[in-house]
Amino acid sequence: MAGLYLYGIVSAPGPRHLAVTGIDQQPVQMITLGSLVIFYSAAQQDRYLASRTNLLTHERVLEKIMQEGHRSVLPLQFGLVVNDWQQVQQDLLIPRHDRLLELLHHLDGKREVGVKVFWDPQQELQLGLEADPELKRRRDQMAGSPLGLDAVVRIGQELEQMLETRRQGIAATFLQTLRPLSSEVVEGELLTENMACNFAFLIPWEREPEFSQQVENLDHHFQQRLRIRYNNFTAPYNFARL
Repeated sequence: MAGLYLYGIVSAPGPRHLAVTGIDQQPVQMITLGSLVIFYSAAQQDRYLASRTNLLTHERVLEKIMQEGHRSVLPLQFGLVVNDWQQVQQDLLIPRHDRLLELLHHLDGKREVGVKVFWDPQQELQLGLEADPELKRRRDQMAGSPLGLDAVVRIGQELEQMLETRRQGIAATFLQTLRPLSSEVVEGELLTENMACNFAFLIPWEREPEFSQQVENLDHHFQQRLRIRYNNFTAPYNFARL
């Protein structure tokens, strides 16, 4: 056995029973160390490839913990393998004990939800040109007559700025609508050119139906020209950082 694969931490006591299989098809177990409970399984490797299967398995274990009533779970990063519990005590629990308790208290009664919004830049460009006839006229001139390099660059920059302004407007509308329902928000990176915004919200568990309805309202507001990926159940990675 290579060691112990760690998944997450909750406040003691842990669930009475947790029937879930983890990485390498190993049963997930619990150990209580002081006022904290750590979920782990026997590691069969020293390092783990961040494959889709492994990542989904890691996430499924955390979701199972949350479903068993331990809604405030501190997720540990994927692939964390330790030699023994002495290493966990020395490297994590002793130096970070108070901070871990603070984070658990901060997450109590809250859940993370994710909202990723995708758009069609070409469609938005056409909508922007329809709203700005003068810019559209000058853009159309590019196809009908030769223009100097400076003019081409200038129009290109204006089109780019117009598109960015529209993207920011979409992001601002989502943020203004959804932020009041959350206690915290993190804006993530735009992973593709077709992504208009990427938000993670920390919300009270009981407000999820209301939050979900607002996401649906936003879809109707933008006349369903956007593609919204809403994840209403995930471990709070964005709000549990040491």
